[in-house]
Amino acid sequence: MTTPTPPQPEQPEPGGERPGPGAAPAGAAGNDAAPSAPSEATVAERAVLRTALRDTLILIGALLVLGVGIGALVAGTAGVWGALVGAGLAAFFCATTIWSMLRTVGSGPTRMAAFVMGAWIAKVIVLIVVLALIQDADFYDPYVLLVVLAVGAIGSALLDYRAVKDGRVPYVQP
Repeated sequence: MTTPTPPQPEQPEPGGERPGPGAAPAGAAGNDAAPSAPSEATVAERAVLRTALRDTLILIGALLVLGVGIGALVAGTAGVWGALVGAGLAAFFCATTIWSMLRTVGSGPTRMAAFVMGAWIAKVIVLIVVLALIQDADFYDPYVLLVVLAVGAIGSALLDYRAVKDGRVPYVQP
């Protein structure tokens, strides 16, 4: 039986200093290196957000079908229009949040916060403009609109929670 030889420390290259901790490996160029592949965490985060977006689109489709059907039964044509406007607003609200998060995966916290805040401000402006435009209109039922929009917002939040809870995102990046 032989005993293994212990590993030998790296020898400095001839005519050069031994690189210190944190130094780039030999042959690596500072800023000229090719961009690295996305990290495991970034890929996992994108998968979670794609799942949330897919589930939200399915929710919006179900809201359209059920909202239009129930709106027609409850309030006739005005209920149909209320459901369509409510589902449209819900789709815009929900998809904008997920889209802004997808656009900033892997970015710094300042850029992500600015992007999400900008998307939130855009949502508020769109909501105010749409509600101001249809305020005095009588082609839609406001109660159907409110219910469809509320179900869309709450349902989307629950689906986002489920996507994050079931997602496999590492807590520590190697």
